[in-house]
Amino acid sequence: MTLPPALLDELVELAARLAVDAGRMVKDGREREGVTAAATKSTATDVVTEFDRSAEALVVSGLRANRPDDSIIGEEGTDQEGRSGIRWLIDPIDGTTNFLYGLPGYAVSIGARTADGGQVGAVYVPATDELFTATAGGGARLNGRPIACSATTELPMALVATGFSYQPERRSRQARRVAELLPRVRDLRRFGAASVDLCYVAAGRFDVYYEEWLNPWDIAAGELIAREAGCRTGGMLDGPARPAGLLVTTPALFDPMRSLLAEVEDIEAH
Repeated sequence: MTLPPALLDELVELAARLAVDAGRMVKDGREREGVTAAATKSTATDVVTEFDRSAEALVVSGLRANRPDDSIIGEEGTDQEGRSGIRWLIDPIDGTTNFLYGLPGYAVSIGARTADGGQVGAVYVPATDELFTATAGGGARLNGRPIACSATTELPMALVATGFSYQPERRSRQARRVAELLPRVRDLRRFGAASVDLCYVAAGRFDVYYEEWLNPWDIAAGELIAREAGCRTGGMLDGPARPAGLLVTTPALFDPMRSLLAEVEDIEAH
């Protein structure tokens, strides 16, 4: 389903407004009340707070009021079927550990997809008051101004971002990969929120981002924003972009970075 430009504009404005509202609510709430972990999910270090749940409720309520026929999937359990062909994916606080510890690298991420792929995305970073947005075919923006990825062409000069799993055995494997990659790039950053990392590649603050074992809501908005900013996106080792393994880079770095990741994978296998 190809959405008309007027509808894309309407959807991205809605996503942006709800992302900002939810982001400001959780930031203000944390500063006013403090925060503690309310529960854990996949491991003891994979936490959810009361603010994750309240932010998702705010976004879902806003989407339901404005788009009653759309489907909605949220990290904290929302799973509502619709009939419009548009599906919203919500990460109410991407980077909950950062939020819990009072670190700035967390965001509210809202994306809308159809059978043809990502249509709109909005990622709001409360700590810096930065709103990243994009529409399919309409480019990417930061606080309303167009953005573009960097022009870096050489891997040894590339600043690379990644993230790590909550599962200990996976983290061990990822650490071995980092040890092989680090001498061959400019440096590596781990900020703790996939949506923010993707937007930072879009804005030219990183040159490469890769990560595996993500969820659809982690990348629904950010991957579109990165593509619309001129990035090339795909699977870490092969195929299209997907949560199981995502690679996002400047256009010139995609093939060499994928080759390097495959080489490191082969080293690990032996």
